[in-house]
Amino acid sequence: TICTLFSPGGGGGLIAGIGIYIKRLRPDIKIVGVEPKGANALFRSLREGQRVTLDKVDTFADGVAVKIVGEETFRLCQRVVDDVVLVDTDEICSAIKDIFEDTRSITEPSGALGVAGAKKYCAMHGLEGTTSVAIASGANMNFDRLRFVAERSGTGTKSEAMLATFIPEQRGSFREFVYALSDAGIQRGVAKRSITEFKYRYNPTASRNNDNKATVFYSVDTESSEDAVRLVEELQEAGLETFDLTKNDLSKDHVRFLAGGHAEVQGEKIYRVEFPEKAGSLRMFLDAIGDDYNISLFHYRSAGSFTGQVLIGVDGGKKDGAFEKAVGELGWSFLDETDNIAAQLFL
Repeated sequence: TICTLFSPGGGGGLIAGIGIYIKRLRPDIKIVGVEPKGANALFRSLREGQRVTLDKVDTFADGVAVKIVGEETFRLCQRVVDDVVLVDTDEICSAIKDIFEDTRSITEPSGALGVAGAKKYCAMHGLEGTTSVAIASGANMNFDRLRFVAERSGTGTKSEAMLATFIPEQRGSFREFVYALSDAGIQRGVAKRSITEFKYRYNPTASRNNDNKATVFYSVDTESSEDAVRLVEELQEAGLETFDLTKNDLSKDHVRFLAGGHAEVQGEKIYRVEFPEKAGSLRMFLDAIGDDYNISLFHYRSAGSFTGQVLIGVDGGKKDGAFEKAVGELGWSFLDETDNIAAQLFL
């Protein structure tokens, strides 16, 4: 017997239509909408009892990326939608992978929302042993976005742990670190804990600053999210100061693709800027900030979405707040990542 049905939210058309039909035939079935955390117009509107207009919308799941729910669909959703669950980008990517492994079909991000929501909601509410239905809709997928999905699907299940560990910057310490990982059951290609990514670069500033520490960035495929937590605890107990960066977006979107080490730039600030994926955006951005800044870091990688993200380092410029004002006048959003733990460790 079906007890719960999960459907994408967005503008409300799909879930309103399905909900009206299901509630007429089976009013006992619970209708649950699913939305991305960054595009939660239906969730907020139902919670506040009126249509809410979002200031900013995450376009990764572009099929539900709306600023405001439809007027008539919202009226119907108020009648038939029992709950709404929010999921993040990693959980959506994990759902796309699950659908592919079960059916050999590839859905777009918004098409996998139902499955992502079902996984999260059932786990949160202990619905094991019950029957749920997840609506899968849409297959508008390109290869750039598929690459991004493949990279993020591991952290979506929280089984891939993305870690950073301090080791002494001295001869032989790297080998000792690898042996410590082996003692924790981490090896390449084994079933339980397997290394999936490994980055290290000599840090010449360590000896000059007398901290004598280098940082290793690596990812480990674990059995579960609980096993990932245990792994960090085991490494800490072994005397290895370790940071869990699994849910750190700066690490997942930029740091893992950057090679090199710290740059000694006086007054450097690190920003993540979101811009429209269209011709001329870079020129427009550089024209806006003018010649007041020395760009010390720049990283961009396509995610196959309507908007892209660039990681940029600037030396502080001549005027406080001028950079933020210039980006704001373009209508683009940005985030100051200077104090992010990943930036402190690797940038």
